[in-house]
Amino acid sequence: MYLVLVYDIKLDVQGAKVLRNVFKICKKYLTHIQNSVFEGELSDGQLLKLKIEIQKYLRQDIDSCIIFKGRNNIWMQKEFITDEDDKTSQFL
Repeated sequence: MYLVLVYDIKLDVQGAKVLRNVFKICKKYLTHIQNSVFEGELSDGQLLKLKIEIQKYLRQDIDSCIIFKGRNNIWMQKEFITDEDDKTSQFL
């Protein structure tokens, strides 16, 4: 399945460590798009592993993580408002 993952980590005393760990986990499974936004194609098993790993670090009361799921990237239209290159393009 194709998904977009977005997280928001509160930068307090422990926040920097949480942010670093969540970023590394997301980067392992998905493509980094922008600050706290990742996207990519994952199997159900990979998604489950990702969620288990992230939940170890996210603080339920102050951090958030949202996963938008779709069948595949064909069903999602992407539009850039700025001139920034598409970091998810498969072409060089």
